[in-house]
Amino acid sequence: MKNLKCWFEPYTLIFRKPAGTSRGVLLTKKTYFIYLQQEEQTFVGEANLFQNLSFDDIFGYENYLRQACQQIENQSFEWEEWRRFPSIQFAAEQILIQQKNQKNILFNSEFVKGEKGIPINGLIWMSSPEEMQRQIEEKLKQRFHCIKLKIGVHWEKEKQILQSLRDKFSAEKLELRVDANGAFNLEEAKEVLKFLKALEIHSIEQPIRQGLKTEMKKLCAVGECAVALDEELIGITGNTEKQSLLQEIKPQFIILKPALVGGFQGSLEWIDLAKKNNIGWWITSALESNIGLNAIAQFTASLDTAIPQGLGTGGLFTNNIESDLEIRGEKLYKKC
Repeated sequence: MKNLKCWFEPYTLIFRKPAGTSRGVLLTKKTYFIYLQQEEQTFVGEANLFQNLSFDDIFGYENYLRQACQQIENQSFEWEEWRRFPSIQFAAEQILIQQKNQKNILFNSEFVKGEKGIPINGLIWMSSPEEMQRQIEEKLKQRFHCIKLKIGVHWEKEKQILQSLRDKFSAEKLELRVDANGAFNLEEAKEVLKFLKALEIHSIEQPIRQGLKTEMKKLCAVGECAVALDEELIGITGNTEKQSLLQEIKPQFIILKPALVGGFQGSLEWIDLAKKNNIGWWITSALESNIGLNAIAQFTASLDTAIPQGLGTGGLFTNNIESDLEIRGEKLYKKC
């Protein structure tokens, strides 16, 4: 196919408010857009490199982006060859699916037509207890039935918030998930899980830091609050490695961030293995711009899952790309 031109451009997203996690406070987030021009059409995909977290956050990343662009332009990009670069796989898939479809739709569904929404959780960012409480009240007013709280910075105060929520709302009326981003050590995590079980918390994501397989296996086996692996999946690129990890740790859930686990194909590999091992899963975004978020939303909708997913509208940023995504109640919709 002639008249193809492919290139990339960096883009820095700016947070409206400092975004707190147990790994620190984020003020900006750098990402990359890959463009493919074919005659009068231009397709765009997002290579969402997450600094200090992505497996492919390595020296010379932009040189690899150039190589990927050249292969896309020459129609010689092979997903399998880029397993070491999940964010590039993610961007390339977006572009090549659009090119194949000859339009900006990646996965056709009722969601894309604006006829059906994706159930999502309401995300509460780490902050002062007062600010977290304000965020919670806002989500409850929007009628969210599933709320996820980032925890692990002010645990004693976070415990009080969780206790207060459960005192007001039973587990049947309000599903509570928490995400520690590896904030606790093993002994701390054991106590945290006991507390969460008593409050009927749905699950805790990544209670201890990634790479501690023996310790994580113990936490998943204690029978307290369900454990979901998140960062633990990053850098596990081969199918055999993925199977080994799930069979060794035996988590109750896995969290899939397409930009961090190899795009749509990488996510589908994890989902297939999770099903075979009786492990639950859901998909979340990873601070993409609306380009990547829109792609993830279309992909998620194509899987026809009913449990709340970890998606939003990109409203965290002051300079995001214009989007046709919107939240109505507790569901994400595409405006048509």
